[in-house]
Amino acid sequence: MVKSYLRYEARASFGVICSPTGNAVFDATGKLSITPALENVLVWDIKKGTQIARWGDSDNKAEVTCIARSPNGKDYAVGYADGSIRLFDLSGNAVKVVLNGHRGIISALQFDPTGTILASGARDTDIILWDVVGEVGLYRLRGHKDEITAILFVAASTSAVSALNASSEGYIVTSSKDTLVKLWDLRARHCIQTLISHRSEVWSMAVSPDGRLLVTGTSDADLRAWTIDVEKLDSIASDQSGLSPDKMSKSWDAISEYGLVQRSGKDRAIKLEFHSSGHYMACLTADKQLEVFRTRTHAEIKKKMARRQKRYRERRKKDRAGDGNDDEQASNSDGSDDESGTAVMSITAADELTSFKLIRTSAKAVSFDFNPAEADTSTLHRQNSLQLLVSQNNNALHMWTVPIPPPGKTTKQANLADPSMLCAVEMSGHRSEPRALALSSDNELIASTANKSLRIWNAQTGSCIRTLECGTALCVSFLPGDQFIVVGTKEGNIELFDIPSASLVEIFDAHDGTACWSIEIRPDKKGLVSGGADKCVKFWDFELVRDQQSTASVVSRRRMTLEHVKTLQMSDDVLAVRCSPDSRLLAVSLLDTTVKVFYADTLKFFLSLYGHKLPVVSLDISSDSTLLVTGSADKSVKLWGLDFGDCHRSIFAHQEPVTAVRFVWGTHYFFSAGKDKLVQQWDGDNFQRIQKLEGSHGDVWALALAKHGNYVVASSQDRSIRVWDKTDEPLFLEEERERELEEMYDRGLEESLDHSERTAGDESNEGDETERAGKATMETLKAGERIMEALELADEEQSKWQAYEEQKRKMPQLNPPPPDTNPILQFEKLGAEAYVLRAIERVRAAELEDALLVLPFSRVLSLMTYIDFWAQREWNTPLVCRILFFMLKTHQSQVVATRAMRSQLTSIRRHLRAGVSLQRDQIGFNLAALGSLRTEWEANATAEFFDENEIQKILDTQLKKRKFIGLKA
Repeated sequence: MVKSYLRYEARASFGVICSPTGNAVFDATGKLSITPALENVLVWDIKKGTQIARWGDSDNKAEVTCIARSPNGKDYAVGYADGSIRLFDLSGNAVKVVLNGHRGIISALQFDPTGTILASGARDTDIILWDVVGEVGLYRLRGHKDEITAILFVAASTSAVSALNASSEGYIVTSSKDTLVKLWDLRARHCIQTLISHRSEVWSMAVSPDGRLLVTGTSDADLRAWTIDVEKLDSIASDQSGLSPDKMSKSWDAISEYGLVQRSGKDRAIKLEFHSSGHYMACLTADKQLEVFRTRTHAEIKKKMARRQKRYRERRKKDRAGDGNDDEQASNSDGSDDESGTAVMSITAADELTSFKLIRTSAKAVSFDFNPAEADTSTLHRQNSLQLLVSQNNNALHMWTVPIPPPGKTTKQANLADPSMLCAVEMSGHRSEPRALALSSDNELIASTANKSLRIWNAQTGSCIRTLECGTALCVSFLPGDQFIVVGTKEGNIELFDIPSASLVEIFDAHDGTACWSIEIRPDKKGLVSGGADKCVKFWDFELVRDQQSTASVVSRRRMTLEHVKTLQMSDDVLAVRCSPDSRLLAVSLLDTTVKVFYADTLKFFLSLYGHKLPVVSLDISSDSTLLVTGSADKSVKLWGLDFGDCHRSIFAHQEPVTAVRFVWGTHYFFSAGKDKLVQQWDGDNFQRIQKLEGSHGDVWALALAKHGNYVVASSQDRSIRVWDKTDEPLFLEEERERELEEMYDRGLEESLDHSERTAGDESNEGDETERAGKATMETLKAGERIMEALELADEEQSKWQAYEEQKRKMPQLNPPPPDTNPILQFEKLGAEAYVLRAIERVRAAELEDALLVLPFSRVLSLMTYIDFWAQREWNTPLVCRILFFMLKTHQSQVVATRAMRSQLTSIRRHLRAGVSLQRDQIGFNLAALGSLRTEWEANATAEFFDENEIQKILDTQLKKRKFIGLKA
């Protein structure tokens, strides 16, 4: 009989506030924060510190690397490490669109001003423009030689900002680690200018809201500023006949150098961003500094230039007075003087941008974002401060406020305070990776320890119940009754905490200042055993003592404490200790790669287990006290018998060092965790792997099992705590191995398809900057197979009816019966042509073109027949046009060489023109109706929205109501 097991499924992941691989952004209101949390995206209420929503896709396991907010304030583009992009809706908290096209980590995302076009850049050095409404990739731009770091849209003043021409007009500026900044014309799909002045990687850049100023940040100590000549971009945009050579020559200097802006930080500039008002700019550096720059007004620049002219005249006057004979020579040598002797000085970037405030973060910051609710100048001046969202690499999210001078006052006159932290989200996760885990006896609480922190979690909800400060924790364990918890620290102490009062009860110097590596509660529940780097295993008893601070007038209280009973001296550092459940044996692993087994009562030596090549970092004993499992840094797991100390089996369990092993109570099943980001379940009787538990994005450091293995908890280097629940779904080893082999085959097939497509594209588009946006994946392959199956079924159905009609025509006297309809078509209640169209409509718009590439040319000819039928019936004309144009462009050579296609294409053209004309008339009618509605609305609503006096009255009324309510409360 085949043995079956029960499958474990991922239930929850908590402890991550913001992962350092991606950037955090505000929502449109400035009240919520959208932050990356490994493979998910979290929405936080910043001031309350509560999680509002969690965005995720069950099909995705890659980390979030980039987030971009759409101008509509509702849609958010999220880029992942596997090159995919997903669009989420803030109101629905669901995936709207999945876009696949990149072959590397997404490193830059940017929406155009209309929110209908999304530009993405990745580590594969390509830029792809996506149609968000049509859910398709428009084209791929190639020219950079290294990872894309930033993408910005730049619009010419004459370009109409609308969804109709957003994909064909306008410009984008891209930066890369190849030290280049490129200006691309979206109409020509060509790079029209390349900035080569940088000498190191360009890490970030920003464009002012008016599109006039471009600032780039590198590893240099200065920021480099550029001016964008909008008039020259207009001259290119106005040339509707194409880019002529004289227009191209004018476009080379559309971006010209403006000067250098000195910054306080010496490390590389991670991110640059202008405030929506254009008055401020912020620069984030890798040395824990966020510097805010202020844009000087025209009056301030004029005063600065006047002072500079005055100093120059005074200096010239002193020079002439000092040496009157050389006046004529000095005047002739200075070519910057005009006829009046005044120096002609030009304005530089340092005159326009000046350092304003400096924010020093507690840890290295990953990203920042200005509050978009402060877009207008009136709101900014009303609250007299800037709000910035800063995400740090220590799993913390901070919101800073920067005071700004009121209108009409300078910075010196305003006497502004320093930037201050307004609120923070820190309580929901550790600042460093949790190294130890423990479960309470009722499996309701989870304790996790990291550097200087101990947190108690609710195992069901994942919410943090208690946060306590401790030493550098290495191990943790609940005491019987779950009211107290002990922590072993790197300083050699055992710290005792009271959970209900969230207080530290007592600190015990257990191991003479050396690390306490392991703590184990004795099976009799009367004490614990600790092992440390002082080569000692110490035994402790639980005691209740009278509180010495109590007086005679106060009833004396008893408190928990630990009493040292005895010590077992070892020959080397103790890494782990474990007591057998029957209280008979004590297993100790040492730094010399051996495991010593002693009798627990007399501490006499019983067994010495040799075999590991590196130290054993974790061990466990089965509930029947017959098996010992050891996990070592040599990547292997060994099973030992505790009767004679023989090694039952040595298993090469992980690709990296094993960090934890745990037996399931009542069975010989055990779990192992390693630095290869995996948790695996094994059968200790037949020595086979049962299941892989994936999901962690870092080294798995600790493992904890509920009673009888109801769920598994693992903590990882990515600061997450993941829980897998045991389900009722049976698992068979043969089926599990087949599934793993199928996944390996699918990954290999996907890589080969993508490699062949990329190689074919490189050969056909060698030297071309534009390429088709798309990527072959298993989803596109399966979608293509479904389309082929639908075509085969429809062809068979049509061939049966054609044979029936032919037989009926030739031999009408026989009166043959009509053929039976395919059961699938009967179930769908569709004809053959409609069934094929339904199969194509079910394919995602972003995957349709790659799915059609799977079709052989014989099926393409069959598809053309159905396209003619659909065009004649005017079924889904936009989709039919898209399929037809793509197939003709892809198979142009074969279609031209097939003479039988000529009459069919003529029929398609005749039928399709009528459908396209109807679609055009409908769109024109709808646009005209919308324009009329807009005109009517603006005529009726102008007074309400643009009357400043009326708006001020409404605001004053609202403020009075708020004050009244506050006083009443």
